[in-house]
Formats: sequence, C-alpha cells, structure tokens
Amino acid sequence: MSENYIQMIAEDKIYPIIRTSDAEFAINTAKALVEGGIRVLEINAEHPSVYEAISEVSKIAHVCAGGIITSLQADAAFNSGAVMFSSPIFQMSLIKISKNKRVQFIAGATTANEAYNAWKSRIPLIKIFPTNAMGGIRYIEDTLRQMPFLKLMPMGNIKINEVVNYIKAGAVAVGVGRDFYQGFESKAITARTRDIIKEIKEYQKWIHKK
Repeated sequence: MSENYIQMIAEDKIYPIIRTSDAEFAINTAKALVEGGIRVLEINAEHPSVYEAISEVSKIAHVCAGGIITSLQADAAFNSGAVMFSSPIFQMSLIKISKNKRVQFIAGATTANEAYNAWKSRIPLIKIFPTNAMGGIRYIEDTLRQMPFLKLMPMGNIKINEVVNYIKAGAVAVGVGRDFYQGFESKAITARTRDIIKEIKEYQKWIHKK
C-alpha cells in the first residue's frame, strides 16, 4: 500500500458516497466533488455498470469501491482502478481480501459490539451504518464515551450541515451520500463541497487554538 488512504480520509474529515447504477452520473458527480477539493470518495459497486465509473474517476481521485461483499466484486473493482474497498458488513473473509490484495478496508458495523469486534481485528476505520436510524449524533457520542479508542465514520442519510457536529461528537470522518449531490447541478455540488471543507477547516483551527 503505497499511500495511506485511511489517513487521507481522517485528515479531510468528509467522505462522499456515490450510489447509482448510472455510470455517467457517477462520473460527473465525482468530477464536481473533486473540483471542490475531495481527494478520496466512494463509488458503490453493487451494479456492474459502475465499474466503468470507477475506472474513469480513478484518473482524478482515489476511489474506494463500496458495497463489497464477495471476492468477485473486489476483483472487478480493483481491476477497474479502485485503491481500497468498504463493505456494509464485517466478516473475516473481507479481511482476507484486504490482506491478500494489500489494500485498505473500511468495515461496516451497526452495534457497539460489532464495532468493537472490528476494532479487535485491527480494522483502521469503521463505518457506522445506518447512523441516523440508530440515534444519530447521540449514538456516536454514547458509543465513543464507552469506547473512545474506536475510529468511527458515521454514515446513512447524514446531511452536510450535520457533518461538523458529528466531528465534535468524536467521529474520525463523516460519510455523506445523496445530500451531497441529489437535485444539484455540477457547479452547485462543487460549491457545496468547498463550503463544507471550509467549515471543517475553520472548526479544526478553532479547536487547535483552544
């Protein structure tokens, strides 16, 4: 692994997720996000047509293939240019894929017990999904109060205007899906991206001054 993409996500704090079966839509959305300052983003690989998008977007950004459950999906994603993968679940077979291919892996968890088991298996970043359904910001706060060593990335119907509050709650980064792009043209997506990156940086500066 020549680059630490998990570290990039932790530094940037914002992690866009594109879920669509339309490759052209995924490509155009990704370009708008990258124009706004995004370095690492996820393209959900649950539909075969999206591998074309992964191939194209990997030329301008670091692509995490999302929704990976099987080794066949992982092979197709990496052959298309993905540099890491994430899954909605946590299974030892996925760790095996990560080790065999020497790529980083973001595991999915819902409960505190699942998150703890992923941490015990040395998963460097654990996505909590669906966060909103589990209680939102309060759920992240409560989980980290008991286990502050967990590296959590909440996602699941999270709005852009909630991102900084999740970071305040202790999240390493925050995954935002359709609220980033649904109903917006490319220029608006780029503007929204720049705005949230600026807001995150301003919060980090304020924290460092305290």
